[in-house]
Amino acid sequence: MITLIIALAASSENGFLQSLDHFFYDRYMRMGASSALRSNDENQITIVDIDEPSLAAVGQWPWPRYRLARLIRLIHQSEPRAMALDILFPEPDQTSLQNIIQRLETDLNVHLPVTDMPRGMENNDIFFGSVLAETPMVGARFFHFNHTGKGGVCKQTTVEITDPDNLLSLHQATGALCNTPAIETRLKNTGFINSQYDLDGLLRRIPLLIRYGSQIFPHLSLALFLEAQGISTTRVIQTRTGPCIAAGTCQIPVTREGYAAIRFTRPGFSFSYLSAVDILNRQFEKSDLRDRIVLVGSSAMGLNDIHQTVLDPHFPGVEISAVVVDNILKNNLIILPAWAGVLKGVACMLTGLFMGGLFYRFIGPGMLFSASLAWAAGLTGASLIAYREASVFISPAAPIVTVLILFSLISLCRFAMEKRAAFTWYRQLSSAQQLTMEAMVSMVETRDPETGEHIVRTQHYARAIAEHLRDTGFFKEILTEKFIKNLFLSVPLHDIGKVGTPDRILLKPGRLTQEEFEIMKLHAKHGRTIITRAAKDHQGSNFLALGSQIAGTHHEKWNGKGYPSGLAGTQIPLAGRIMAIADVYDALISERCYKPPFSHDKAMAIILEEKGNSFDPVIVDAFCQIEDKILEIARAFQDTEEYPA
Repeated sequence: MITLIIALAASSENGFLQSLDHFFYDRYMRMGASSALRSNDENQITIVDIDEPSLAAVGQWPWPRYRLARLIRLIHQSEPRAMALDILFPEPDQTSLQNIIQRLETDLNVHLPVTDMPRGMENNDIFFGSVLAETPMVGARFFHFNHTGKGGVCKQTTVEITDPDNLLSLHQATGALCNTPAIETRLKNTGFINSQYDLDGLLRRIPLLIRYGSQIFPHLSLALFLEAQGISTTRVIQTRTGPCIAAGTCQIPVTREGYAAIRFTRPGFSFSYLSAVDILNRQFEKSDLRDRIVLVGSSAMGLNDIHQTVLDPHFPGVEISAVVVDNILKNNLIILPAWAGVLKGVACMLTGLFMGGLFYRFIGPGMLFSASLAWAAGLTGASLIAYREASVFISPAAPIVTVLILFSLISLCRFAMEKRAAFTWYRQLSSAQQLTMEAMVSMVETRDPETGEHIVRTQHYARAIAEHLRDTGFFKEILTEKFIKNLFLSVPLHDIGKVGTPDRILLKPGRLTQEEFEIMKLHAKHGRTIITRAAKDHQGSNFLALGSQIAGTHHEKWNGKGYPSGLAGTQIPLAGRIMAIADVYDALISERCYKPPFSHDKAMAIILEEKGNSFDPVIVDAFCQIEDKILEIARAFQDTEEYPA
């Protein structure tokens, strides 16, 4: 499902994935630029720049159009192959003598007679237009898409661009901003200067074609290229990678929307530049312009025709058109295939299958990481090779995102599965330990049948005493939840040492002799030894360690007169002191081969009598405080139907 979602997002140009696509596009572009900088590729383009020195020497913008006319005439006299003017003149020249006279009459009612003015010089726009008519100049225009613009006369393009198979879905302009009629009508051809920024503010592509009315219009760069090649008719054809503009022997790749992806190989000012002031002052060689494609524009910061590109945040607008023309001439525009979205979707699905195979093969984490990294590297490598060798850009972002997400999910699933397996193993181990313990206890019970439910009752007595001590604030640092749980598990081991006691003593119906009792007392020592040996090779077996304490100390007495070690007071572990009361109480109320069962009251009286002698006073108090619970446990797990009252 995740793979399918990413695949659909990749084919629909999702915003997040598009930003990742730009990441790879920019890295590839910079890598290509590094190799291009080491080469000395010649280009056929010269830019005549109305730069800061020109503005400082000749005057601030806008210049009088007779000065621009002189600039254009000087360029034309150098016999360039084609020319384009990357400047729009939508307003009349206010420095025209005709306009000055008219303003004086309108504003001041002053009539200024003018004599001996050369014909045509009274209107700078007309003069500029007459000069443009002498040249094969391609002019500029700008299309609107949200209003109809200012109107005026816009020249129809003289280049016929057709889309006979309706391969394109071009933007439809609603209005156009053109030059003044005196200029517009004298231009041989025009091209629009619209540009398109991506969401991050970078210029990576421009529209080469826009539909206005019933005609398809070219970008200024495309119109300039067609003029340089002497091509007047083009058509859109279908190729293996998508739509292309067939212009002579060139095939110019465009997207369905008519965009061209620009290949930047150098930062700004990498083309051949001539300052406009040097042209006006004739400080140049005609060979600098002869048979070259010339673009007239401005890089001056004050004119605000600066763009942010992958290689340069201050890229002159006039050079954008130069780069596109150069890309077309060298046939190295970036191709964005029409089927790129489908291919990325397929790559995502294959990535999902690959990662699924890794999951079901259940390989180790190191191998999973290596295989995922190798797959991502392979996708990136294939994309980079397509870019370098065929100028085709297919972003690996979507399948790489698929790899990252699935790798994370697989790792998470593996972790959860291993944790579950570890928990299952732990439960099985705990069950095995419990079964082992029960088997050991059962071994004692087969030799001492009178114990009956003694083990179960003492377990519950001990836990009830420990919980009450904890709840009343005693031994809080010892009586943790884990300690109480281990105490409950360990209690059944308290008489494990009886397996070493002879039957003649263990099953004797009467009171034992002193010699026999000394042998019986050895069961505490034997029990501690048995459990200690069992726990020796199992570090962390807390319940066995506690069982060893209980087995070895539950017959010790508070006054030090117990066995087997004669420990006194707090020398006796807390577990042993708790077990001592639980064991004695249950022995008193239970029937034995050597005595009848005592009543609960009599057993409690004996316990109280031994307070401070056999038993820890604090634990005796706790035992008495939960007397009702003790009695409830005794009745719940009694050996016979009748229980002594």
